[in-house]
Amino acid sequence: MGFRGPEGKLGLTMAASLTGKKIVFVTGNAKKLEEVIQILGDKFPCTLVAQKIDLPEYQGEPDEISIQKCQEAARQVQGPVLVEDTCLCFNALGGLPGPYIKWFLEKLKPEGLHQLLAGFEDKSAYALCTFALSTGDPSEPVRLFRGRTSGQIVVPRGCRDFGWDPCFQPDGYEQTYAEMPKAKKNAISHRFRALLELQKYFGSMSPPEAGGDHSGQGSGEG
Repeated sequence: MGFRGPEGKLGLTMAASLTGKKIVFVTGNAKKLEEVIQILGDKFPCTLVAQKIDLPEYQGEPDEISIQKCQEAARQVQGPVLVEDTCLCFNALGGLPGPYIKWFLEKLKPEGLHQLLAGFEDKSAYALCTFALSTGDPSEPVRLFRGRTSGQIVVPRGCRDFGWDPCFQPDGYEQTYAEMPKAKKNAISHRFRALLELQKYFGSMSPPEAGGDHSGQGSGEG
């Protein structure tokens, strides 16, 4: 999964117009900003600053929600914004909780998320991270950068300071995201894969390591 939006000169102009500028990353979570900056690295040509913004709770498909959130954030900030939206989708439940994972997590905690699948043999799930980017100009389209990961919903293990990480174990690993060192998690996460697409768009990517899967899909994060 890569970025979505107009190709050609318009897309290149958008990247060029943002290079060297400050972009408001919409979050009130200092840990999330820290992780995003760490993944993007020193070569990313823009400066990210966190700002908490109250946005409506949109409903719909993940792409639609991301675009609407980004447009509203850009309207409030009156400048460039980056908005992240994450879905956690249980295959046994037809994709739920999906974009509503925040509310499920608040009510059920990681233990409750695991118990949702108690009656199902299929514990598989996938995480979808979407970053929506706007220049702040309402006449320009929002661009989407996506990363998808696959894993299993397990009994919660590890640190409890990052959402549903304790109950998501990526395929091919014995640890949940919450048990992984930050550097290891950042190297395989769905957030990493979405940010990889953002890096590529700005031309700030280092060459991928040989044998690595940098397609935007794979076994990644919470």
